[in-house]
Amino acid sequence: MTMRLAALAALFLAILGGPALAAEPLPWQIGFQEPASPTMEAISGFHTGLLWLITAISLFVLVLLLVVIFRFRESRNPTPSRTTHNTLLEVVWTVVPVIILVILFIPSYRVMVFADRAENADMTLKVIGHQWYWSYQYPDHGNFTFDALLVPEEDLEDKSKRLLETDNRVVLPVGKKIRLLLTADDVLHSWGVPALGIKLDTVPGRLNETWVEISREGVYYGFCSELCGVNHAYMPIAIEAVSEAEFDAWVEKAQEEFARVDGPPADGPVSVAQTTPVE
Repeated sequence: MTMRLAALAALFLAILGGPALAAEPLPWQIGFQEPASPTMEAISGFHTGLLWLITAISLFVLVLLLVVIFRFRESRNPTPSRTTHNTLLEVVWTVVPVIILVILFIPSYRVMVFADRAENADMTLKVIGHQWYWSYQYPDHGNFTFDALLVPEEDLEDKSKRLLETDNRVVLPVGKKIRLLLTADDVLHSWGVPALGIKLDTVPGRLNETWVEISREGVYYGFCSELCGVNHAYMPIAIEAVSEAEFDAWVEKAQEEFARVDGPPADGPVSVAQTTPVE
């Protein structure tokens, strides 16, 4: 009974889109996670408008079907019409969908351009996909780098973070425009964080670019969204958004803890990604 009540509560919160949905997926969730960036707000707004439009179109088509079913049924039309063409009607049902698609193209193109890149970014984060983990570089803050690997379920204190938590989180400041450069060193991956409106392929030998501006502090979870091999399901993304002061303090610590991209190897043990499926 308790489990059923918990499931119903999760469903209710998912439908309402409350604050609990800001960072991670929930059981029985319906709809997007709560937007936490300007890009996701634009995507969510376009999605809502599109949903109203397709609902209106569906209802209109349903009304037409009901009219045809009841008005032109056999009992009312024992001698059916032999009309096979109506030029005006055929032009209308061809032109109107085209006009609708053109109207939809304008806001969708604006969202696409808006999400493309930041002209005057405050900082840069480089993301590198591997089989099967992520590497991150901070070129504007000492050019240090670290790997982020899945935390096994047996090591988690909070079991709800299964397949979501990483040993090293990406730490980013809120309210800053962050340029994201994405690539891979083996096969195609895709860096996706739903609450931030990011889902972009990482391609070997190529840099893809986008940007993000996180609007509030918190932890935001994502995952690889491109089938990349046997351990595809085990390369999550965990982003911790903090204030600028907390970010500066973390950078000072990270510069000592992590190796530089262009520097000598760091002292001490090095974390190695798992290459066998997680049980």
